[in-house]
Amino acid sequence: MSNVKIGIIGGSGLDNPDILEGRTEKSVNTPFGKPSDVLVEGKIKGVECVLLARHGRKHEIMPSNINFRANVHALKLEGCTHLVVTTACGSLQEHVKPGDMLFPDQFIDRTQKRVQTFYDGTCEEYKGVSHIPMHTPFCERTRKILIESTQQLGLLHHTTGTVLTIEGPRFSSKAESKLWKSWGADIINMTTVPEVVLAKEAGMSYAAVGMVTDYDSWHEDEDP
Repeated sequence: MSNVKIGIIGGSGLDNPDILEGRTEKSVNTPFGKPSDVLVEGKIKGVECVLLARHGRKHEIMPSNINFRANVHALKLEGCTHLVVTTACGSLQEHVKPGDMLFPDQFIDRTQKRVQTFYDGTCEEYKGVSHIPMHTPFCERTRKILIESTQQLGLLHHTTGTVLTIEGPRFSSKAESKLWKSWGADIINMTTVPEVVLAKEAGMSYAAVGMVTDYDSWHEDEDP
C-alpha cells in the first residue's frame, strides 16, 4: 500500500474532513487555476488520502463552474494514484431506488460547456493532442474493491450502471428524463463528466459511488 495514495472528491454533503487522521490543509494552485477548495490531507487506516470538496466546502460552486482540470491536476500533483469520488444522483430506472448505491461502469455525456482535456495547448506538461480511449472509463479494479466493501457492509447497491451527466444547474424536463431513461441510462448527475475523462488522461484510477437521492422527473407516482 506504500505506493497508493487516494484522492477523495466529495460531492453534495460528503465533504466532511473529520474522517482523516493527522488532518492538515493545503492551499494549492495549478496551471489551470485553483481547485474548488483547499486539499485536506491525512490518513484513513494508515493509507494516505487527500480530500477535496468538489463544490467547495460551502457548496457555492455550481456544476458548470467547477474547475475540473484544476481539481484533478492538483490531486495528481499531490501524488494521488487513485480517485474515489462520491456523487449524489437521481434514478432513471424503477429498480434503482432512492437510498441505493450504484457503481457506474459507463457514462453518457450531455454536458455542453466543459473543457474535457488537458491537451489543449495551454500547459507545457500536456503537449500535443490526446485521443484517449474511453471504452472502459472507470477503473475495474477500484470498482471491484468498492463493491466488495459495500457487500461486506450489507448496503443496498448495484454493481454496474450507466450514469448520464447533464450540464445543470437545472434538472431535466419530464420529456428529457423519459428520453434518458429510454436510452438505458440508470442514474443522472451533473459532475461525472469531464472528471472521469480527465482522470483517465492523467493516468489515475477512477471509480465513483453514486448515491441515489430520488427518482428523476420521469417518475410520475410521486410528487416531483
